[in-house]
This record gives sequence, C-alpha cells and structure tokens, in this order.
Amino acid sequence: MGKALEGFRVIDFTHDQAGPSCTQMLAWLGAEVIKIERPGIGDRSRGMWYTPRDDKDSYFYLLLNHNKKSITLNLKSEPGKEIARRLIRDADIVAENLGPGVMDRLGLGYEQVRELNPRAIYASVKGFGSYGPYSSFKCFEMVAQATSGAMSVTGNPDGPPMVNGVNAGDSGTGMHLTIAILGALVQRERTGRGQLVEVAMQEAVLNLTRVKYTSTLATGEPLRRSGNRSPSGSYSGLIRCAGAGADDYIYMMLQVDMPKSFPALLKVIGREDLLNDERFSKPAARRQNADAFTEVIEAWTRQRDKREVMKAFAGADIPCGAVLNTAEVMDDPHLKARGMVAEIDHPARGRYATVGCPIRLSDSPVELHPAPLLGQHTEEVVTTLAGYRAEDVERFRREEVL
Repeated sequence: MGKALEGFRVIDFTHDQAGPSCTQMLAWLGAEVIKIERPGIGDRSRGMWYTPRDDKDSYFYLLLNHNKKSITLNLKSEPGKEIARRLIRDADIVAENLGPGVMDRLGLGYEQVRELNPRAIYASVKGFGSYGPYSSFKCFEMVAQATSGAMSVTGNPDGPPMVNGVNAGDSGTGMHLTIAILGALVQRERTGRGQLVEVAMQEAVLNLTRVKYTSTLATGEPLRRSGNRSPSGSYSGLIRCAGAGADDYIYMMLQVDMPKSFPALLKVIGREDLLNDERFSKPAARRQNADAFTEVIEAWTRQRDKREVMKAFAGADIPCGAVLNTAEVMDDPHLKARGMVAEIDHPARGRYATVGCPIRLSDSPVELHPAPLLGQHTEEVVTTLAGYRAEDVERFRREEVL
C-alpha cells in the first residue's frame, strides 16, 4: 500500500524543534526527507543540554526525526553549496528554520532556490516572520508564548503569567507549516509553480490561542487568568484523588449544555441528596460555590485511584481525565493500543518507547523508523541523488566538505 506523500522529496535544513516537527510529519506521511547537518556536529538537538548526557543522540533529537535520512554537508564550502544545489534541483520541498538572513547568505534563500527549481515549495519558519518591526528578533518557545497572548491567560488569577507546558511555539508552528506545505503542493498541481510559505512562531501561537480573545473582542478588556477553572463551564477543575502524589488528580467539567451530567455525578458519588441544594443545583450556583462543591466531590474521590475515578465518571458521560504524568503516559494502555506510544529499535539506543504519529490515514498507515545517525545516508544520497562518484565522496571527506 502506498503512502500519502510517496514520491515527494524534502531537503531539510531545519534544526531543533519547530522545523523538524514539520519535516517529521512529512516523513511519517511517506515523503523522502533528507536532513542536511553540519559535519561532526549535526543538529544541535542531538546533544540537547536539558536531557541526560551520554555519547548517544538525545531523546529530544530522536523524538523529532523519525523516518528521515541524514547527510553531513559543509555549507560554508563551495563544493558543499553545489551539492545542496544539486539536491534542490530535483526537490519538491525545501524547509528551513535558520536565523533571519542565514539561508540568503549561504546562497540558498528563496529567490536563489526559485531560480534553481521553480516548482519547489520553499517552507520557512521564523520567530516573528520575515518582515515587520520584530522580524530581526530571536524567538524561542517561551518568547512566542509571551508575545502571542498565550502566557497572559495561563496561570492562577492571583499569580504571574506562566509558560504552558505544551510546545505550542515550536511543534505548534511546525504543524502550521505542514498545513501550509500541503496547501502549496495542491496549488502546484494547478499552476505548476512552487512558492514561498512562511509561518511565524508568534502568529502560530496566536492562532492556537484565538478563542481566548472572545471576551476581548466583545469588551475591549484583556482576558484574566482563571487557573484551572474553565471560563465557559458551570463547574470545572482539578479533583484530588487517593494518594499523595503530585499528579493524583483528575480534571472534570460540568458543562452548561450538558444538564444531565450534574445528577449523573451525584449518583456516582452517592450524594443524590444534593440534587436540589441551592448551592449546587444551578450552573451559576455551582460556579459561585465551586470550592464547596469540590469538597463534596473529593470526599468520594480521595478514597479512590484517579484511574478508577476517571472510569466511573466517564462511564456516566461526565467529561473528565486522569492527570497522567509523562511516565504514566508512556505506559498508558489506550495510547499503546492505538500505536501512539510504540517501541522502536535504534542502532545506538537499542529498543525504547517513543511517541508516534497522531494522524490516521486509512490508505496510508504510518510506519515508524528510527531517527538517523549523523551522516548515516551521506554516501547514498551524494552518489545517487547528487550524481557524484564514490571517489568524489572520499575526496569531499578529506576536504571536510562532508
């Protein structure tokens, strides 16, 4: 069975997370992704500093580079640039998330690539975009969250803004770039031409935060932080369960448009005597008396494991979820059953659990392959796709081109 993007080739100049998350998605969908890395160093995430260090590629790198090929190429050398140009001439997509102006200085910017290959989709991630007052500013995950409004709506009402644990700035931008690339490929079928597609990290996070702007558009006032309470529900929040662990909670909601969930909850916890209690019987009352209602619920949940509570509440059609920490997620039976958490064999790391592809295509099932070793496919790519001979490869290695 063929893959959705089989036959498409990506020349991947991305590093860290925002770009690689995009090109990994393309690789999962069947595209041939050739990752260009610096000789002897590679993508800096191979040795990312906030994961345990050893002599192997970091799990940070492994999580973001499945199903790709890796070649090492010195882009500061003229032979290295020529190899890159040869690869670009037959590519469908050129992806980059280097600093502002870097690709232009290498002679591999959009205008140069368009001259080499008018059909190529040139996909670019920038922190604040390629134009505008902030275009020269550096941007990372937390900066994108701060400048998009996301940080201002995250945290407790009486506390400072907080960073969201989700990588909306990096991987969120990567997914936006994937959408842009797929749209450009469809348009190319009609026009025969490639184009520049750009996603700015600030704007991607703003898009993911857009619903939070509802009240601001209506009132002109900034949205205030609400902690774990949903601003749209009658009652929501974290509920403590049995155990003293930092994550022994479930999160549950009683939505205004789901009136049956309130009596269903009272039935589960054995407190149907509260059905007509004025403190809780109406959505507004439950919201106003949220702390008291939480005490009622926790009298039952504190005697039970969070998974047991989740099963009981979900079985009564109450929206809820156990707070799973990262170790628990990697051992979650539901995610394992769906292949979202899967084991994979790596030539250096051996067999380990990894996060799989969240997209399901019935005619294009995703197969997980490990992230490549540094330069693992250099000779293969240079001698086949770039058209050089084996002796050229040896010479390039001596000259530190590869």
